[in-house]
Formats: sequence, structure tokens, C-alpha cells
Amino acid sequence: MAERSTAAVDVADSGGEEPLTAEAGKATADGAGTKKKVGKGTEAAVTDDAGAAAETNSLELHSGHKLARRYRLEECVTRLDGFSSWRAVDEKLRRAVGVHVVPADHPRARPVLAAARSAALLGDPRFVQVLDAVEENDLVYVVHEWLPDATELTAVLAAGPLEPHDAYQLVSQVSQAMAAAHREGLAHLRLNPGSVLRTESGQYRIRGLAVMAALRGISADHPQRTDTEAIGALLYAALTQRWPYETNAYGLSGLPKGVGLIAPDQVRAGVHRGLSELAMRALVNDGATASRQDQPCTTPEELAKAVAAMPRIRPPEPAFTPSPAYQRTTYQQGVYGQPPTRGGAPHTARPAAPVPPPPPLQSRTGKALKWTVSALLIAALGLGSWQLADTLLKEENKPGPSNSSEKDDGKGAEVASKPLKIQNAVEYYPDGNPQHTNQVPLTYDDNPDTVWRSKSYDEGPDLNPAFKKGVGLVYDLGAGQKPKTATLGLKYGGDHTTVSLYAADSLSSSAPLGSMKKLATTTTSDTTAKLTVNRPESARYVVVWMTAMPQAPGDTYSDPGYKQAIAEVKFTG
Repeated sequence: MAERSTAAVDVADSGGEEPLTAEAGKATADGAGTKKKVGKGTEAAVTDDAGAAAETNSLELHSGHKLARRYRLEECVTRLDGFSSWRAVDEKLRRAVGVHVVPADHPRARPVLAAARSAALLGDPRFVQVLDAVEENDLVYVVHEWLPDATELTAVLAAGPLEPHDAYQLVSQVSQAMAAAHREGLAHLRLNPGSVLRTESGQYRIRGLAVMAALRGISADHPQRTDTEAIGALLYAALTQRWPYETNAYGLSGLPKGVGLIAPDQVRAGVHRGLSELAMRALVNDGATASRQDQPCTTPEELAKAVAAMPRIRPPEPAFTPSPAYQRTTYQQGVYGQPPTRGGAPHTARPAAPVPPPPPLQSRTGKALKWTVSALLIAALGLGSWQLADTLLKEENKPGPSNSSEKDDGKGAEVASKPLKIQNAVEYYPDGNPQHTNQVPLTYDDNPDTVWRSKSYDEGPDLNPAFKKGVGLVYDLGAGQKPKTATLGLKYGGDHTTVSLYAADSLSSSAPLGSMKKLATTTTSDTTAKLTVNRPESARYVVVWMTAMPQAPGDTYSDPGYKQAIAEVKFTG
């Protein structure tokens, strides 16, 4: 499924042009005879004398173009410095791939080809694999894996800093992978949140080993130190959700100007002390001061060993919430359900004293009284049952609803649904490829003329999961809410729109859909979609997830194709 786009895609999708270090932010001029600082002691020559001609050749490629009669280009994700990067389809093996394309006469074509072939020989599964590197028909192109289920670290950090265990896994896996690469003489030189992917299983994969630096014309005097500092920056960002330099980059705010490089546990409360010190030991290459007597880490190998020497950080224990059925058992109501005493010792239940039975009526008078009372009780029960049945029949014959499934604390009054106010919302894109994140507030601004739009796709109406499993938004309805319905005002009618509603744990753009509970789903060909939850339950965060969109004509904002736009979203609970 090809995603249509009339505008150039943000270059951050393939590593971005954000600075890798503070020095990089000071020199980003591109042009003939200029140089771009990439890190301490690192310079990238940007001397494209044939830049204009090379870029013209690159621009001749278009969606649908085939390379080697096999790789069909689908979507251009980067077009920069005379090269372009694409999402493509390997028609022979029926799988999605990524492709970098450079004109053969480009000054960087030979280095790119050599870097790709060297990276392919590494064969380490912790890196996104190079599948092919070819020079053909005046083009050099590099084919690599495409991981639709992985999420860029950029998107992960947009939702918040990582938990200590996740940050530990990040620095451990990335440092070990880069140590293995450097043992084979391979450097990355472009490690940043855009070049690290996290899979659904929690594994981290690194893309662009050697190739991305060759595409950008980057070299380094001390490649191991450059990559080590970059890993330190990744860990710093994971712990604080801040970029460890004054320049904003990769969607993260930089540090306050004039403060210098301060430790992560001084930036944000609750940061793991050992990980904070580890980040500073890696960043000491750029002027950080390592605490205590720890030596700075100047190579990925040293950093990997420092991580291994740390006490292992275990994942948090899952919170146990007893089910209502469990809470109603006699065990909970008895000894195991009692609160502890003030001293903290468990409460020991005392068995209740048995209630002695009433003395039997032994006399004749007592026996007569007993039979009289029994007869009166039987008569009362019979009369009460008849009156109760009569009352129920009268109630049933009354006009209007008589048996509401929702009652007000036993008083018999029906509880009407109420509108739920949306507190906040973000776009949901677990594949790391957003639609239009800045338009999300337009879906609850009470203005039906403003909309959030999806991009246009070539295949539909059901989205092809190989390329795009769905598009969606996640809403914060506030604590303690039980959503019953969701109503979407849609811009496009036609065959057809499929929408589902999920209960989420947080306002995250990248939480796995498999970790959420589906509440409702509906399919419509109208411009309104209403979802009804059969069994409402507490759900502060809900995801609106579209997996099918109708075909619609082009307009000022997008190309023709399978697409949808949401004007207003309303919830009741």
C-alpha cells in the first residue's frame, strides 16, 4: 500500500538533520566547499560539486518505479543531498523493504556501496540488515529490512522518559551491538533516536550502520569515541526526555542555555542513580564530569562492560488487582480480608461466639402458640406474595420503560448517559509514522469545519497491514470515567470506514495495540460513526483506531486515494 504525499517527508524519518551533539548545532551549513560538524573531532565534508545534477537524477524516481524489475518504490521518506530513501516492496518475496538510491555519478556513491557491502557481511541481528547493494542503470541502491512493527525511539520518547529497566535494556543492547560492530571495523557515526528502533518484544534494533554516515558524507577521527558519546546521549534522553545539549533535537527540548551538561538525576527527580552516572561516563567525551572515581567510557566496549558491571535492574512487578469475584469470596470476608493492625502484624480473626438457640416450647400452651404463629406467618406470606405480584403487573402495564439496566443506587431511577469532556489527545502511530499530529486538537474544538486528516493511500478501503495497520488517535477522558459511546463526525462517506475503540493504559502514541482491550467496533458508509460499549468499564484513555477508509477525491490538502478526516469526536459515559 503506497502512501501518497505531495510534500517532502521530514528527514528525521531516516536519521534526521538534527544535530548529534552540541557542536553539530553550531554548524549545519550545506553547500559546495562547506563542512558540517557532527561531533567532537568529527567533520563531514559536504562538497557536492555535482549536487544539483545528482539531485535532478534522483528526483526522476517516482512512486511505482521498479528497480531490478523487483523492488517497487512506494513512498519517498527522505530526499536530501542528492540521494533519496524509499519504502518499497520486494515483489519477488512479497515483503516490505527500505531502499536508499544514489546516482552512480554522485561523489558519495562509491563510499555508500562499500559501506553497505561491509555492513551486510556483519550479519548481526541487532542491526537492520542490508539485503542488497547494487550498481545498475546509472544508479546505486541499497536495499534493507523494513520493520513495520518496530517503533522509532523518537516516538517512544515523545510519550515520556523510559522506566529504569527499559533504559537499562536500551544502553545494554545498543552498547553491546556497537562494540561488536567496531570489532569488525564498522562505525555508525549517526546514532540518534531516529536510528534506533524498539520492537514489540522490547528488543532494540539499529539502522543505518556505516551506510547513513556514507550517505551524509560523515567521517570521524575517533569513531569509537563518537559512537560512545552518541549512546550516552541516547541514555540521557531516555532517562530525562531531554536532549543533553542546548539545542532542541529529535522532538526533545535541550538543556537550559548556560547551565552546561548536568547529570540526569539533577534534571529529573526519580532518575536511577547508577544509570545517571553511566550516561555521564559516556558523555565525558564532550565535557561531562564523571562522578566519584569512575573512569570515563571512550569506546562502546568499555561502556558495555560498565553496564554489565552494574547490578541488574529488574522489570517492575505487575500490580495485582483482585477481581470483584475474588473480593466477594468468604476468604476475603474472613481472616484474609482483614486489615493489618497498627503495628503492621497481620490481624488474627477471633471466631465469633456461637449464638445459643432459643429454648424449645415444651408446654401445651407453647405448642399452641407455636402453631398459631406459624399459621399467621404462612397467611402473611401468601397475602404479601399476591400483593407483590399485583404491584409488578401494574408496573409492567405502565407506559414507558419499566426495566432499566442502569439504576440509581437501588432507588429505581434510571441513570442517563452524560457527555465526557476530553482532557487531552495525541495521535496514535505505533509504527512510528504519524499522519498530522498538529491537527489532533481540531477533533474536539466544537468546530465541525476543522478536521484532523489521514494521509491518502493507494490501496483500500481495508488498509494493507504489511504497510499500515491503521491510523488513530488516543484521548484522555479523565480519571474514573466509564465510556459508553463514541461518536465520530467524518468528512468522507462511501465504502467504507471501519473504526474500533480500545481501552489504553496511558496517553502514549506508541503503546502496542495488543496490550489494549477492545471495547467496540463498527463499520459505516455514512459520515457518522457511532460505537457503543456493551459492558462499560473504567477507561481513562481510549484509542480510536481506523483500519478501513473510503476512496475520496483530491483536494487542496491531499491527493485522491483512500483516506478519512475526523471533524468532531464525542464521548458519553
